[in-house]
Amino acid sequence: MTPTLLSPLTVGTVELKNRMAVAAMVTLYCDADGMPTEQYIAYHEARAKGGFGLIITEDYAVAPAGRGFFCAGLWKDEQIAPHSELTDRVHAAGAKIFAQIYHAGRQTASALIGQQPVSASEVPCPVMGPLTGDVPHALTMPEIKEIVGQFGDTAVRAKQAGFDGVEIHGGHGYLIASFMSGYANKRTDIYGGSFENRLRFPLEIIADIRAKVGPDFPVTFRISGEEFVIGGRGIAETVAVAKRLEAAGIDLIHVSAGTYESSWAIVQPMHIKEGWIADLAAQVKEAVSIPVQTVGRIKNAEVAEGILAAGKADLVSLARASLADPEFPKKVAEGRINEIRECIGCNQGCITLLFGGSPIRCLVNPSVGFEGSEKIVKTDAAKKVLVVGGGPAGLEAARGAALQGHEVVVHEKQEQLGGNFRLGAIPPAKGELAAYIAWLGAELERLGAEVRLGSDVTADVVAAEKPDVVVVATGATHVRPGIPGLDGPNVLEACDVLAGTAVPGQRVVVAGGGEIGAETALHLATAGRTVSVVDSLPGIAMGEGAARRYFLMKDLDTYKVQQLPNTLIRSIDADGVTVASDGVESTLPCDTVVLALGMTSRNVLADALGGIVSDVRVVGDASEVDDALRASRDGFTCGLGI
Repeated sequence: MTPTLLSPLTVGTVELKNRMAVAAMVTLYCDADGMPTEQYIAYHEARAKGGFGLIITEDYAVAPAGRGFFCAGLWKDEQIAPHSELTDRVHAAGAKIFAQIYHAGRQTASALIGQQPVSASEVPCPVMGPLTGDVPHALTMPEIKEIVGQFGDTAVRAKQAGFDGVEIHGGHGYLIASFMSGYANKRTDIYGGSFENRLRFPLEIIADIRAKVGPDFPVTFRISGEEFVIGGRGIAETVAVAKRLEAAGIDLIHVSAGTYESSWAIVQPMHIKEGWIADLAAQVKEAVSIPVQTVGRIKNAEVAEGILAAGKADLVSLARASLADPEFPKKVAEGRINEIRECIGCNQGCITLLFGGSPIRCLVNPSVGFEGSEKIVKTDAAKKVLVVGGGPAGLEAARGAALQGHEVVVHEKQEQLGGNFRLGAIPPAKGELAAYIAWLGAELERLGAEVRLGSDVTADVVAAEKPDVVVVATGATHVRPGIPGLDGPNVLEACDVLAGTAVPGQRVVVAGGGEIGAETALHLATAGRTVSVVDSLPGIAMGEGAARRYFLMKDLDTYKVQQLPNTLIRSIDADGVTVASDGVESTLPCDTVVLALGMTSRNVLADALGGIVSDVRVVGDASEVDDALRASRDGFTCGLGI
């Protein structure tokens, strides 16, 4: 039961129909001038149709120089009318919508904004500074007054565009946060030093907004409850700040965490427990009488209900959960909680892509970003579709085909669905990956598709079944380069080790320090083995997203996994591995070598089907080895294209 989740909540003068909100997430769906595109509007509209009570947009910059990304903007009047279409469509779908307004401060790049970043002080961002070489300009008093006015003017434009309120972004290390915290504020004038002085900038912004929008337009405030950096603000001071925010006229406080230096706390990977910020929100809620919103790995309806029922918060943010399943609230309201597609905290599509400069996607929901352009239409001519392989690509191809009404049969060689992706759930802190495969299996059953486990498909099997279409999603297998001794009995493949079909000895060398190798090394180390991991690259797990790698590297250190980057494997024998680093050879004694030197496509079946089936499609790793984000999208578009 979820009675609290479905109950209304009043924020200022606005009533929300339920307690489920989409928190702000940058999409990169707007154009370079901050204007909304159809892609951007359709993305928000889909979540409104899915039943969310409140949608909070990505950060709207109050000035072009305030952007940290090519995000939306309301810094000029020309942006009002295009955003009116966004608010009209969200309202027509039954949701309220707030614009989050912000200035990135020092957490941006001069190459993006065309000028020197600004901040409370001339202290570079510990993350952006080393990357860009930018040292921020410390704002002068006239410049501070100008930015205060820009916040108020932006709020007015949001009101004129039909937004129901604004959320001031005072968290995550951006400009307002840089004034509020001694972490970044080293000023000695009236804007620095004391608690009172550090609050002057945000309080002036709130006053300016209130003077311009009036008392009946909701104004909320997002704040990091803990900054999790040396010298940063902790929850005790945040509680004191919250009281001042309420007194200044804020209608709701949205408690988040972190700065760019502690980015793992802003968008947490799967290593972090569900609802972990709720206890910070609870401490703020005890100190104020206005509503408090919580965020942070809330992806399960019953966990969300528990947070609200316990009185820790009044409103829950389902940010990445809304990417994974835009219909989360609708399914809650209809008693279909077991059908919710949960976020797995992988951060691949929503964070890694974003910081690489690409529009966001979602591994478990390949429709993210395609809400307005991708339509599912029931076919009038159902085809018999045979899918070979039960990993993400194959299962998404089957789902896409089944959604259109085709007759779908999935064959999986193993006794479990998931392919190599399932094995990725086995290392520590990775278990949530299995939730995606479980959801796909249940969804195919709901759609009427047939799944056959333990089914090894050959050309003869295909010929006997006479399908109209065959989708080959047979995945990838380990690369076996020509290293002397690689075929010895003491050499095992990482996938077999993770599957439990091969058992290594006590002393293990993992050949390859990419994602598979590093996580297999950790898996073995937590089981009590002595492990070394060798890679030719200058670091271990270099391809991992920043937050996931942060925790993985900490865990490797905790379990004393020897890490040997910039190291080549010369040969393998029964007692150890000969390696070379900087031209110097040495031997690593071991009982077992675990192979994780990359993957290569496994698609021999496709070649064998010539002349048997006219329509053969190869998807996922069987087509090109990549990550599961691409595989799920590749499979789904294949299925929809049948």
